[in-house]
Amino acid sequence: MTITREDVLAARDRIDGRVRRTPLLQPAGRDSVWLKCEHLQHCGVFKTRGAFNRQLAALERGELGDAGIVVASGGNAGLAQAFAARELGIRATVFVPVTAPEVKVRRIEAYGAEVRRVGREYAEAFEAAVAFGEEQGATFAHAYDQPDVAAGAGTLAEEVLADEPAIDTVVVAVGGGGLYAGVAAALRGRARVVAVEPVLAPTLHRAIEAGRPVDVEVSGVAADSLGARRVGDLAFAAQQAEAPVSVLVSDDDIVAARARLWQDHRIVSEHGAAAAMAALLAGAYVPAPGERVAVVVCGANTDPATLA
Repeated sequence: MTITREDVLAARDRIDGRVRRTPLLQPAGRDSVWLKCEHLQHCGVFKTRGAFNRQLAALERGELGDAGIVVASGGNAGLAQAFAARELGIRATVFVPVTAPEVKVRRIEAYGAEVRRVGREYAEAFEAAVAFGEEQGATFAHAYDQPDVAAGAGTLAEEVLADEPAIDTVVVAVGGGGLYAGVAAALRGRARVVAVEPVLAPTLHRAIEAGRPVDVEVSGVAADSLGARRVGDLAFAAQQAEAPVSVLVSDDDIVAARARLWQDHRIVSEHGAAAAMAALLAGAYVPAPGERVAVVVCGANTDPATLA
């Protein structure tokens, strides 16, 4: 299972007017670095792109019935799917573990979705969501490992090269790998992709080493958004099609990068979104002289009170 640039271009056309074209900004003093400010997207996260593409594509194919859409997520994917469903007039049911942050659950409900709390871990909520879809006829939306979802995420890479065609490299954070898979499909043969993961959640890195997706132990400051235990099939297929530069960053690196994004640029970033910037600041990825690099700041769903 893989996606192509044609899938991304179709998603771009489909979601046009539904999502924000987020800015590509160049920080002062960094002549060869740009920031793709996807934290300014609706819901504060890139996943809104994939949510709209999933639901609109399902509508085109006649897959959406009265039961609407169902997703398992206590975080950004649930927010994005609930928001898109509200905008499109579609019923949405979001399954979350009982441990999901209440602030995010309240936001999901505020978008009009029905929230069902099942189990203490994401896997239990996921199983319940799949069962609900089968029993009620709801269309399942995966949080990351689904062609419509990943292709929607990849549309941000099209914007990057449209705004700055000379970009050589795009740096993205990887959790389950939907964003990486979409960006890789959009950029294949046109720009390098650097895939950044926390040391404490190295799903893609370990899959590359093992030659197949494998389960990993997950913890750390970015686990709420980059905490998938196994990389998705789409992401694994993407690295087989064209190998990324795969790097790891520590929790200390991520915390420091998040603080720098705020202190230097007044960018509110969640820890997972700061991982991409951490790769540059900590030297996990060192660009060649003159290399033009775009760093994706992919989400802003964090507590501003924790920024210093």
